[in-house]
Amino acid sequence: MALFHLSVTQTKRSAGQSAIASAAYRAGERLYSEYYGEYSDYTRKGGVICSDILLPSHAPPEYADRQTLWNAVEKAERGKNAQLAYSFDIALQNEFSLEENIALARRFLLENFVSRGMVVDFAVHQPDWEDGGIPNPHFHVLCPIRPHRAGR
Repeated sequence: MALFHLSVTQTKRSAGQSAIASAAYRAGERLYSEYYGEYSDYTRKGGVICSDILLPSHAPPEYADRQTLWNAVEKAERGKNAQLAYSFDIALQNEFSLEENIALARRFLLENFVSRGMVVDFAVHQPDWEDGGIPNPHFHVLCPIRPHRAGR
């Protein structure tokens, strides 16, 4: 049976959140925050199947690096109450293969975000069955609140 789940939140400093920490968690990586001067390390997080950054044609190519992208966002948003990113959590389908789900997520993001000039950082998660996980393939998306514009 097909499932549907989509939730949208914001990553914001006023809630004690960091774009670097959010990106590191979703991608299962270790990233350094220039704003806070510390690392966020989620390399032991399981269930991260793949992660990628999708860029519109006018975005700087260096934004394909997760740490560079999110440090640029943290630097651009200076206020202590800054809203840094939109965060999406979207269900994928148990009936589809992993490859089909990844292709579905990528196509959805290209058509609905990147085509509108937004930079997209996404990660596909599949909880580990051995750890008592339930079949719950899903993907996380982080998009800077401010779309990147050519020359800015």
